Amino acid sequence: MTDATIAEDALLSLATRALVAGGMREDEAALAARVLVLADLFGLSTHGISRVPQYLGRVKVGGIDAAADVQVARVMPALAMVDGRNGIGPLVGMKALEAALEGARACGIGAAFARGSNHFGPIAPYAMIAAEQGFATLIASNATTTIAPWGGKDTRIGNNPIGIGVPNPGGDPVLLDMALSVAARAKIRSLAASGQPMPEGWATDTEGRPTTDPKAALAGFLLPVGGHKGYGLAVMVDLLAGLLSGASYLTRVSAWDKAPEVAQDLGHVFIAIDATKLAPVEVLRARMADFIDIIHTTPPADAARPVMLPGEREMQLLHRQRAQGVRVATADLVKLRELAGEP
Repeated sequence: MTDATIAEDALLSLATRALVAGGMREDEAALAARVLVLADLFGLSTHGISRVPQYLGRVKVGGIDAAADVQVARVMPALAMVDGRNGIGPLVGMKALEAALEGARACGIGAAFARGSNHFGPIAPYAMIAAEQGFATLIASNATTTIAPWGGKDTRIGNNPIGIGVPNPGGDPVLLDMALSVAARAKIRSLAASGQPMPEGWATDTEGRPTTDPKAALAGFLLPVGGHKGYGLAVMVDLLAGLLSGASYLTRVSAWDKAPEVAQDLGHVFIAIDATKLAPVEVLRARMADFIDIIHTTPPADAARPVMLPGEREMQLLHRQRAQGVRVATADLVKLRELAGEP
């Protein structure tokens, strides 16, 4: 597969036009495209603009409403409920993030619970957007069931992502964005498409046996990171993001790849904290610098691999790609242009 390089603004504009051609309003398409383009800037290509054809494919068969009017209800000064009305996931995510930030501006801490959503991309873009405005965040979502409960033999839990972002005045924020399986299903799907073997320990086949065959893994289930601990965290994410939001949960969530015409009704939770209310900016800047220095000066086990913070490698790639252009698969660019109705 060949890659192409395109400027961030050009990619954002192209993704926006493709989403508009697919039925979204322009201002809302730009919000959704921002999440997906940031994903590519971070190197998270499986969750970036390559998702646009998937989203719009589901729009065509009635599984997603591209013109959905996302509803935000402010139930308390710091608490909002968001009804995505089966809209494009990154749009629902951005509306929920904005609602959480609004609550945090008013009260110091704010939360938004979203239901009626779909795949909303990776968490890092939302955490980055919030951190640039001085907010720390805890963000999570439920997902299609791909993990078996610990000790079980059937998929009942999603590979539910969770992320935490902390602002760093004058520097890069620290971002953690992780799913709760050893490996993301999208990575296994990519290996299956390319015919490459899968590392052992990522997933099992339908009988719960370890496998290195990605096709067998896609038919089986993912293994949670940290064994029973990852399982427990996945359960708690679904209780927060799925059950409390009023969305579907566990096996009630529809699998987009098996039934693309059916609404998924995913749930998300966004919690935002105004860090400027916890300490003056200069104090936070100094404390973050000291914290980061302690981590960076840790003697490395391998001299060629210095100790890094969570998300630091992705932040470095973001800066490089903003300066040099975003590398994306040529086929994805071609498809975006087709969807946008452009030669």
